[in-house]
Amino acid sequence: MSTPATTQPSESLVRLTHLIYGLHAFSALMGVISTAAIVTAFLTGWPSILAVILNYAKRSEARGTYLESHFSWQIRTFWGAFGWLVLALFLFVTVIGIPFAFLIIVATGLWVLYRIIRGWLALNDGRRV
Repeated sequence: MSTPATTQPSESLVRLTHLIYGLHAFSALMGVISTAAIVTAFLTGWPSILAVILNYAKRSEARGTYLESHFSWQIRTFWGAFGWLVLALFLFVTVIGIPFAFLIIVATGLWVLYRIIRGWLALNDGRRV
């Protein structure tokens, strides 16, 4: 786990973290309202890809603040969803694994939504995830 937050982040970094959650949420929402699955829209949508790039680019600025946990949370959400999708795609190529692949895709989509909501709520309260 990371070290406890010792300094207050700048207001611009807090706003950026809200923007990053918004980008991730927008991609996930596109999966909810379109024919795409939540997880595929989350992983392939340009807003989410831009958000992860911003996470990596600004992560050093968040070190030592409560935002450090949010940046790690967002990055782990993205790559965790990617890993589950790869497993689902592997299962999809086998005939017997197709039902499990669909379950994994749906469950991962719900997990992504949960992590976005939980993280954003913690950010609104000014606390670590």
